[in-house]
Amino acid sequence: MKTDTIAAIATAMSNSGIGIVRISGDEALQVADRIFEPRKGNKKVSDMDTHTIHYGFVKDGDEVIDEVMLLIMKAPNSYTREDTVEIDCHGGVLVMKKLLETVLKYGARPAEPGEFTKRAFLNGRIDLSQAESVIDVINAKNDFALKSSVSQLQGAVLNKIKDLRGIVIHQIAFIESALDDPEHIDIAGYPEELKEIVDNLLADVNALLKSSDNGKVLKEGINTVIVGKPNAGKSSLLNLLAGQERAIVTDIAGTTRDILEEQIQLNGISLNMIDTAGIRDTDDIVEKIGVAKSKEYLEMADLVIYVADSSTSLDENDEQIIEAIKNKKAIVLLNKSDLTMVTESSVLEEKLDKKVIVISAKENTGIRELENTIKDMFLQGEVSFNDEVYITNIRHKNALLETKNSLEMVLNSIENCMPEDFYSIDLMNAYEELGSIIGESVGEDLVNEIFSKFCMGK
Repeated sequence: MKTDTIAAIATAMSNSGIGIVRISGDEALQVADRIFEPRKGNKKVSDMDTHTIHYGFVKDGDEVIDEVMLLIMKAPNSYTREDTVEIDCHGGVLVMKKLLETVLKYGARPAEPGEFTKRAFLNGRIDLSQAESVIDVINAKNDFALKSSVSQLQGAVLNKIKDLRGIVIHQIAFIESALDDPEHIDIAGYPEELKEIVDNLLADVNALLKSSDNGKVLKEGINTVIVGKPNAGKSSLLNLLAGQERAIVTDIAGTTRDILEEQIQLNGISLNMIDTAGIRDTDDIVEKIGVAKSKEYLEMADLVIYVADSSTSLDENDEQIIEAIKNKKAIVLLNKSDLTMVTESSVLEEKLDKKVIVISAKENTGIRELENTIKDMFLQGEVSFNDEVYITNIRHKNALLETKNSLEMVLNSIENCMPEDFYSIDLMNAYEELGSIIGESVGEDLVNEIFSKFCMGK
């Protein structure tokens, strides 16, 4: 795919040590010829060897714009598989803008968002799942998300999907051949054979779908709500986990009246933590609004952390919370273990079939057990990125759900002794849906939508 020449600033638009302007396309080398003057010699950029770096100046006519290092990557051995030039300049906002303006003046056009990566996809260097993982790497919020995104960038999803598609297309080809040449291809007993193959395919698809729950956690973080009655220590817990004083803490019950949000990293997992107003019956109008918000956030949470006060007896407010979290994924923290304990963990364990951890937010005890419990709940222990594929993209998940539906239709056709061409139709649907994940069967509008979410220089 031959294209016009594009350019963009590939580093953040803020003052820094270095800035990069990237040029890619048919005339990338010629554009560089027009603006780059080597420090020594007069060799043209287009005559220089690929994958070399050269010291010199970018000039607009006789005016020197900046002292730079120029990197040359000739097609097809570049990110876009096109001739590509990267200019490393000083990282001032003004100098980067002037350098880009000079590049555009001498033959390039401004790149659209994500156009460099889009060209890498359209030129066959990466598939669509790898292209999407590029932006996931950039936006990764925790260690697990970064490792998963890098794994996808290296082809983990691509290879798995290609394996599944290979099995499906082989069966389609066999069925079509049998229908075209029934005299020479015997399909007696084939439905039973196909059923076993489709069962195995469904097992693989279901495993990928199951991984999407962990994938969502890896990519977006766990929406976590801290609940409890007033003065149980919710805000103290948030401050402890955040490592800073994010919430006001006093001995006065009902200090927190509004919702406070903070993103926290625990064992490489992101927690989108929400500290809520203490849940209790109150006549205070403002506090009543805060309590209503607390109940609303509790309903929407991926994880609820219920903080109970071990130094007091459980009351009707605790009972109200206990009832609300019975069917939620929740962890119970019995706080203030540094004081005389009036409520024991066994009392809460009897009321709730939930993990109860005794902690002291004041003395920072029990927090490590909380961290490990959250990790185990959402990731079933240690995650291995060497042999597991995680689905972190909602588009991929939807395509897998459609694939699952088509494969189940094949099984239904086999069970009802339908003609073989029915198998072929649904298998082809599954093949197409799997292809949409890696970009083998997607429309231009979808491609444009995906890459529109990228930054200009990527």
